[in-house]
Amino acid sequence: MSIYTDAKYMDVPYEEKLKLFKEVKDDMRYDHNLYGCYECGICVAACPSARFYDFSPRVFAQIMAREDVDTFYELLNDNVWDCSQCYSCTRCPRQNNPGGIILMMRDAAVRAGLQSAKDALRAYSRIIYKVMSTGTQVAPDMLQPDFFPDWGTDVKAVAENLDVWRRAIPPETLHTTELAWDVSEKTRLELYMIWKLTGNLELIEGIDEGIYMILEEVMEELLDDNGYDIDDFENILED
Repeated sequence: MSIYTDAKYMDVPYEEKLKLFKEVKDDMRYDHNLYGCYECGICVAACPSARFYDFSPRVFAQIMAREDVDTFYELLNDNVWDCSQCYSCTRCPRQNNPGGIILMMRDAAVRAGLQSAKDALRAYSRIIYKVMSTGTQVAPDMLQPDFFPDWGTDVKAVAENLDVWRRAIPPETLHTTELAWDVSEKTRLELYMIWKLTGNLELIEGIDEGIYMILEEVMEELLDDNGYDIDDFENILED
């Protein structure tokens, strides 16, 4: 049971929470990220996110060390995406790495397809699509408040002045979905195969099935144009 009287998600079966907790503890990185918490608060003092959110990296180390499965699940749903992953928290005198713990928890949330992961990563689905389908990252038309709400007022200022940015750093065309440079089909195929073979595409499917299906369609067409079958991994790698 949670140590907190106002604990949330108590309607979720304990076994479901425990499964995710064990996933994190069984991660090969776990023993290198948590050695024991002094509760000194240095990680919180160094944490930029703690200045702007109701967020504490120390809580993640404490909860994992205490094996509080209920609160672990609450953090997984409510707070794990507030971390900026800057690793300022590694100033810990016990050499704990709360940021590393949070990264493993995020991995577990993505694999489980939790709503917290879907909400946090929704803005980046178009970046994933761009990387996989073109070999590059962000096109100017993506710099909109709806796509990057975590940028705050900055993205609004950029979006309102896209014409200025285009004139300052002009792409080959003013069509915002086009690229300023070409990425070879070989590079795109290699990116796709890396994501496919490492299981990252399966993770994308769990988070955003729509973007996954679009990627599959785009890459199947690219593979077909180059004379490959989508499951013909060995021949693609040999080439």
